[in-house]
Amino acid sequence: MEITLNGYYTLILATMVLLLGKVMVKRIKFLSDFNIPEPVAGGLVAAAIVYALNAMFGYSFTFQKELQTACMLMFFASIGLSADFGRLKAGGKPLLVFLVVVSGFIIVQDAVGVGVASALGLDPLMGLVAGSISLTGGHGTAGAWGATFEDKYGVIGATTLGIACATYGLVAGGIIGGPVAKRLITNLGMKPTEEKENRSAVEEVADSQSLYSTKHNIDDDTAHKEMFERPDNIRLITASSTIETLALFAACLAFADIMTGIAKDTWFELPTFVWALFGGVVIRNTLTTFFNFDMFDRAIDVFGNAALSLFLAMALLSLKLWELADLGLSILVVLAVQTVVMIAYAYFVTFRIMGKDYDAAVLAAGHCGFGLGATPTAIANMQAITDRYVPSHKAFLIVPMVGAFFVDLMNVAILQGFLGVIG
Repeated sequence: MEITLNGYYTLILATMVLLLGKVMVKRIKFLSDFNIPEPVAGGLVAAAIVYALNAMFGYSFTFQKELQTACMLMFFASIGLSADFGRLKAGGKPLLVFLVVVSGFIIVQDAVGVGVASALGLDPLMGLVAGSISLTGGHGTAGAWGATFEDKYGVIGATTLGIACATYGLVAGGIIGGPVAKRLITNLGMKPTEEKENRSAVEEVADSQSLYSTKHNIDDDTAHKEMFERPDNIRLITASSTIETLALFAACLAFADIMTGIAKDTWFELPTFVWALFGGVVIRNTLTTFFNFDMFDRAIDVFGNAALSLFLAMALLSLKLWELADLGLSILVVLAVQTVVMIAYAYFVTFRIMGKDYDAAVLAAGHCGFGLGATPTAIANMQAITDRYVPSHKAFLIVPMVGAFFVDLMNVAILQGFLGVIG
């Protein structure tokens, strides 16, 4: 029996999934320790329930696709709208070097995915899904590319597979980052610092300053860096800033819709979500550079994170797990190989090229985080290291910028190249 739900019921169920995930992450230590997103935690339970209903009673659910797509586009637009080229200059040469290192890994990751998938008798495109699409790209990219693979290339279950692989990557990226960095730091002869008695007081002062900054609408660089890493931070948003931000998002989505139509069946054809991201970059930097427009980053942050959560909840609600029953073992082999490759690359390539020092070790931990999982996983990895040793301002400046913005652009370009060869 096919049950179709309109946008209202789809939104209601999506919010219920998010509330369930919030309770699960709060109550289950494993989920909080490995930074499993609330929509993923609740969504996987919902997907399991849908699977059980299908297995026992033959029920199948169809949710409104347009609402899910709009949320996905808003999330990528938020990344573009937060990319201020004036701030990005602060990263300097190390940022460019790290971007080259990350780009090299994306190529390796996709080559490994395609190679192992082909060796196991799978469609090579599945190797891309279990490669940089879901691992480096994360849940949002996996959902976006999954729809493209299903509609354009006929890869059944690409969205389901991508989100499942991205969930695996979150856990694996959080597990391997700390041990890799610890081994590198131990080889450097460094030892953990002793706990300071006044540490909690210092942290409280820092938190108070952050809250003061937020309440007084001080849009400084520190608050900007925390946009996607700390979505639960308090944000002050007014009615006027909400309207301005919604207008910016609407402009990004309109730009994406227009460019998708213009670029269709041409050499520069790209997925719509890429145009939404690019539109955000163009709109933000045009307004700030030529019109001295004061962008309200906190409103962009709230809308972007809310859109991502809703998109993931809807995507996971739409999972049809039974479609992937025959792919389980083969995909696990691909993911296991990808994990080993990530460890080796971070240890022997990222660390060495980034300077073979303490900062490079922290960067290696961060690379493990978003190379398999997502930027929040990378930040958690680095925090676990710097809490035991010393701060690394270099790593905390570079990783959020590369992981939250540049890596998506490089990933798209590299994927287009692979699709041109095997698509």
